[in-house]
Amino acid sequence: MPKRAPKKSSAPPAAAGRLDRMLGAHLAVGGGLVKAADRAAAVGAAGLQIFTGNPTGWARRAELPKELPAFRARMKEHGFGPLAVHAAYLANLAGPNPVFREKTVELLRHELRVAPEYGASFVNVHIGSHMGTGVAAGVGRVAMAVEKILDGVPLRDDSALLVLENSAGGGNGIGESLEELIDIHEAMAARGIDLDRVGYCIDSAHLWGAGVAMAGDVEIDRLVEQFDKKIGLEKLVMIHYNDSKAEHNSKRDLHQHIGGGNVGTRGLAALIQHPRLAHVNYYLETPGMEDGWDKLNIERSIQLAQGLLKLKPLPAEMTATPKKAAPAKRPAVKAGVKAGVKAGSKAVPKRGAAPQRSSVARTRTVKPKGKTTRAATKRRG
Repeated sequence: MPKRAPKKSSAPPAAAGRLDRMLGAHLAVGGGLVKAADRAAAVGAAGLQIFTGNPTGWARRAELPKELPAFRARMKEHGFGPLAVHAAYLANLAGPNPVFREKTVELLRHELRVAPEYGASFVNVHIGSHMGTGVAAGVGRVAMAVEKILDGVPLRDDSALLVLENSAGGGNGIGESLEELIDIHEAMAARGIDLDRVGYCIDSAHLWGAGVAMAGDVEIDRLVEQFDKKIGLEKLVMIHYNDSKAEHNSKRDLHQHIGGGNVGTRGLAALIQHPRLAHVNYYLETPGMEDGWDKLNIERSIQLAQGLLKLKPLPAEMTATPKKAAPAKRPAVKAGVKAGVKAGSKAVPKRGAAPQRSSVARTRTVKPKGKTTRAATKRRG
């Protein structure tokens, strides 16, 4: 018999009257944690996901931010749902390299130790790649790594869950199918790991890239039923809610604005409306969140949750030709010789594409209305 999903909704006070579940966003914290919380509230989010350090590096902060007490207070003041910490992308629980595996263990131990200081409920991590050594070997290493991580972090009343995320499957990624997540779950159980300290995150863009059927209600129903039967829906605590630029089953991880990609509004609506997933916390990781697209993607997600499948077209992104730099003053030159600056060229991005930056020419984006913040780092999903 399938296990019963928790009946309690994840909707925090900030979601009252709009959604029956928590919908948050991953936002940059380069301008400060309190500012990120205020930005999330301003764009209509009911929760927040952050990096605690460089998302593409191993090094972590030597000292905790001094604004943490104010940040925790502001999160509570806004009535937000659970804070999620996203681990650095370098982490690889499944890889064969012992040096990188040990770095991964130490990285995640650190994130789990500091998570309570941030007020975080979840530490989310990409499972990683078996690097060509085979799925079975990779699954075994994941279980061993999780055991070492949790053994090195004493359990507290406010301990965060270690949350394992599914993969799009590229580069020998582990967890591209529900079967592989089940294998990991069973391998951890076989090692006697306290599974109450572990949860799962499903990324909709990863599902799509991995080839999982998600066209509408029937397909999402099937996915939910299978997860509940083999793992238990109470273990599904996060959903990264993203559209995708990638082709179905391409094994590519290319996030896109809600309703602007290939997943389709019917499938995305089925995912955010599903009655058995009301206990799950949803977090947007769509492109350009630091450039004003956060508010628009929150609004479009809420529309899908309310059954409005016909979304307005995304605002066009346009580029402006960079102005020529003024010639620097220089000594007089011979008659007939002119000084000038050759301007670089830049292709216009496709409609709905994420804003791009270049060292040659800077793209200017027509942004949705609302105050924007600049990201300290660029996320890859």
